[in-house]
Amino acid sequence: MKRIFGSLFLALGVAWGTNITLNQPLKEVVVTDKGELILDGGSIEYKSWDSKTLPGKVRILQHIAGRKSVKAENQPLMDKIVAEHFDDTKYQTTNIINVDDAIMGTGLFVRGETKKAKKEHPKSQVVMDNDGVVQKAWDLKKQESLIVVLDKEGKVRFVHEGKLSDAQMQQVLDLAKKLQQE
Repeated sequence: MKRIFGSLFLALGVAWGTNITLNQPLKEVVVTDKGELILDGGSIEYKSWDSKTLPGKVRILQHIAGRKSVKAENQPLMDKIVAEHFDDTKYQTTNIINVDDAIMGTGLFVRGETKKAKKEHPKSQVVMDNDGVVQKAWDLKKQESLIVVLDKEGKVRFVHEGKLSDAQMQQVLDLAKKLQQE
């Protein structure tokens, strides 16, 4: 019975527990408290971030709770993306960190790690979401990670909440490569 329902949800193209649908754009959401980190020389500036800016490049988008354990879940995928050296005229990684879903008292640490990540990966888009507006808008689980592959039109081509299997990681990388060729 579980297999039947699982297959039904896959066929419908909906990630369990989210309102994200395959072959559709993500629901619009705007992050105004902090938002996108912009590297200006050696310092970090913030600007409001709107999901309407996602079309234009193929993207692997990661939304994570501001927790070390959640970040670690799909870190192997992030490492593989860096190793791929994708063409930054066609591809960009987008990382959204939900600081609102951090362990009590660790928000400052999460903000510091987010800034450090932007400096280490300046071509990646990094968004700091202090109020958890993305998690709420996309109906995501708390204390979890989300991986989405978007085509250059901004349509969802892959979506998974939670830790990816090795096969799913390869699927994400292969899909990102394929979409860059289109």
